[in-house]
Amino acid sequence: MHTTAHELLDEIRGIITARARPDLTTSVDGLLLSKVGTAAPDHSLTEPLLVVMAQGAKRLLLGDQVYEYRAGECLVVTAELPVTGHFLGAGPRTPALGMGLVLRPAAIAPLLLELPAVRRSRTTAGPPAIATGAAGTELLDAVARLLRLLDRPADAHVLAPLIEREILWRLLTGPHGGMVRQIGMADSGLSHVGRAIRWIRDHYAEPMRIEDLARLTGMSSSAFHRHFRAVTAMSPLQFQKRIRLQEARSLLITRAGDVAGVGHRVGYDSPSQFNREYRRLFGAPPGHDTRPRTATAPPDIRHEIQQEIQHRGIRHLP
Repeated sequence: MHTTAHELLDEIRGIITARARPDLTTSVDGLLLSKVGTAAPDHSLTEPLLVVMAQGAKRLLLGDQVYEYRAGECLVVTAELPVTGHFLGAGPRTPALGMGLVLRPAAIAPLLLELPAVRRSRTTAGPPAIATGAAGTELLDAVARLLRLLDRPADAHVLAPLIEREILWRLLTGPHGGMVRQIGMADSGLSHVGRAIRWIRDHYAEPMRIEDLARLTGMSSSAFHRHFRAVTAMSPLQFQKRIRLQEARSLLITRAGDVAGVGHRVGYDSPSQFNREYRRLFGAPPGHDTRPRTATAPPDIRHEIQQEIQHRGIRHLP
């Protein structure tokens, strides 16, 4: 009997509600589940992911680009990106529910050989690293079958990789196939820009020269700048600033320390510049995030604050 998209979403919602944990992880490698009962904004560094929204909606800001996706729709992210997002209308009684699957080059690359040559051909310009669209019944069906394996661990070891392969195939042959293919191609524009992204992520507090990053990616400075902005919707300097400020907020929330010291640690020589740019991104000065909040928080959100502090390295579904 044919199962409708509505019925599949109902099943997916039920499994996420029962199985989602604060750290997002599950017993199936690469499968993440999210249940969020607040509309407060989050600032996170994404990883390459497929996200299927099962309940609620989310709006993301990447540079000056805005993306929105709702229940029955998916988000595809193909690079590590600093994004700001907030769920629309989420609350304790109507949490936003989402499923994420990590998009790994090692799993995607073998499938490229199975694609028709016209789809396998390399694109000259790197597409944006984020997109949204309808999930579709076939993708939802595969997601539901993957989630069912959480209750059947003996089967998951064998069947989860097969269903992951099916999900990746649906992506590669669907409307977002061009951007997903870039993940598995060693010489794609995305892979070259990815080297620069990883360098900035690992050395965000250090001075950065565009010429050095361009050399790292094997491009001219002008070509590198063009490809980097196409993928991330930001210039390299804007990208570095976002990484610095997000790391500063993590440090201020999770440990005691003076604001100026944290600013210097993430690469700011000027305390006034650090304060100004921090306030512009997060809506409050950095001193706001150094105050102990659990003692004064209402009991119903005190646990959430403690979880935030305990899981500094937690991943968020974008």
